Amino acid sequence: MAIWSPVHRDVQRIAAALNEAYEAGYIGRDILKQPTKERTINYGWDLTTPYGGTTALHEIGHTLGMPHEHQSPFSGIVWKEEDVYAYFGGPPNEWSREVTFRNVISKLSPAQVEGSSWDPDSIMEYIFPAGLISQPAAYQQGIDPPGTISPLDVQWMRTWYPGDQPAATSLESFHSAPLALSPKQQADFTISPPSSRAYEIATFGTADTVMVLFERVEGKLRYLAGDDDGGEDRNAQLNLKLFKGREYVLRVRLYWVGMSGETAVMYW
Repeated sequence: MAIWSPVHRDVQRIAAALNEAYEAGYIGRDILKQPTKERTINYGWDLTTPYGGTTALHEIGHTLGMPHEHQSPFSGIVWKEEDVYAYFGGPPNEWSREVTFRNVISKLSPAQVEGSSWDPDSIMEYIFPAGLISQPAAYQQGIDPPGTISPLDVQWMRTWYPGDQPAATSLESFHSAPLALSPKQQADFTISPPSSRAYEIATFGTADTVMVLFERVEGKLRYLAGDDDGGEDRNAQLNLKLFKGREYVLRVRLYWVGMSGETAVMYW
């Protein structure tokens, strides 16, 4: 099972351009930037059917950063390319060669993804009839995934989206909080500003982090801003006005520890 690599998080935007049937959508935190009344994913079929339900899960997988399983560099699939173009160019898909190449034939590089060996049972795997695959020989008669979330799907989603986090600690203004994290770990902080004014929030050190700020409104977290310093020679930083009497939650996730393995966060 593959997922977009945090080292190359910019490639997540590739998935937003997928023309998969009638689907169009946003990936990861891009959803949070959309107006609350705007659609973030579109479907052109009945979701109450078995096919519709499976496809909905598949598209949600894209939203969470999962590419097509058959496009994983770990799959080892060798296509009968002209047969693939002919199959997807006919009904009901009627895809162009460009769309077929983007959704089926093209392979991601190993640098773009992280994950396990190929998982043909993944929710991100297509159904393929016999005659489209040359190798592996075991799949020359086609691929027929169960259409459900596989154990490997669950394992990797829990790796990237852990459900239970340690209780948030209070982050005081002008006080640096060390981040003793391992890669893929996250630290949560609560912020209660001492005054209403513009603040800066930043990480320090050589670590690669994603930092996201929410405001707690009626018991729910509302996204305010986020920054990702991945692949750039800088630290994650936010600049925005905070208000005294309101509660904010800051989440910092570590992807790469850097040369020193030390990092910290502070707001001022």
